[in-house]
Amino acid sequence: MARQRLFLETRSYRMRRMMDLLRVLPVVGLALWLVPLLWARPGEGADPMTTGTALRYLFLVWGGLILVAFLLWRRTGDRAVEEMDRPDEPGEP
Repeated sequence: MARQRLFLETRSYRMRRMMDLLRVLPVVGLALWLVPLLWARPGEGADPMTTGTALRYLFLVWGGLILVAFLLWRRTGDRAVEEMDRPDEPGEP
């Protein structure tokens, strides 16, 4: 009977967390895109945010999401998934 490990290896644990981050990234992006709705509007007493500033914010968020997704995709490529699934010791199933 093979002895089961209590903890995951560091490499596979980090790989799984990066894959989880890739799955959650669209939700984070949506939350960041909704932030301009919370900014002050004209007539509320505070200085209103201009449309140009809001558009710059949206495009920066969009570009940042693309960059983060690309970097995480490169880290979690097919080669990394194969390494994660491959057993370390020859005797392990």
